[in-house]
Amino acid sequence: MESRGKKKPRPRRSFTPEFKAEIVELCRRGDRSVGQVAKDFDLTETAVRLWVSQAEVDAGERDGLTSSEREELTALRRENRRLREDVEVLKRATAFFVKETR
Repeated sequence: MESRGKKKPRPRRSFTPEFKAEIVELCRRGDRSVGQVAKDFDLTETAVRLWVSQAEVDAGERDGLTSSEREELTALRRENRRLREDVEVLKRATAFFVKETR
């Protein structure tokens, strides 16, 4: 009875950049609303709005990080995390060898 009003979360799906571009183009034409396009293609309205917003940023129509800048930022954060882990391992190894040589 508790699950009556709750929806199951959707499984995470991934879409090609070409598909996203087509959806954005449909929204920009103005024939249908973002909500209607989302419903027609079984997408969430939030996802479609984010794609449209990101397309506007990429086109220079809106302030924000472009897709390539976001990818670069993600890669740099990943590398930074890996390097911090490497430094931590080296600190532990140094402490171990200092203790062993005494």
